[in-house]
Amino acid sequence: MEKTKQENCCNTEASRNSDVKSYIMIGILAIILLVLVIQSFQINSIKLSAVAAVTGAGVLDMSGWSEDEKMQYEHHNTLPARLQGSANNAKSAPSMVGGC
Repeated sequence: MEKTKQENCCNTEASRNSDVKSYIMIGILAIILLVLVIQSFQINSIKLSAVAAVTGAGVLDMSGWSEDEKMQYEHHNTLPARLQGSANNAKSAPSMVGGC
């Protein structure tokens, strides 16, 4: 009879350990879900601000630029020669140091 009492005691202790592990796993999953939801809102706000920056004031009009001029501006942050004089008179971006 004493063996059954010992076995029952061990089974309830093992059951308690598995319950604690289950609660810990549920807690971790809830934290991960919360982080995912928060980051999805952050990513959405970044996308919205990027769209606003592209469509807002201060964006360069590249409609008359050649493909080479666009590439030079996008990759090296250099303005075409015809625009550099007007950019120096206004608030200009810092010039690129070094280069490729």
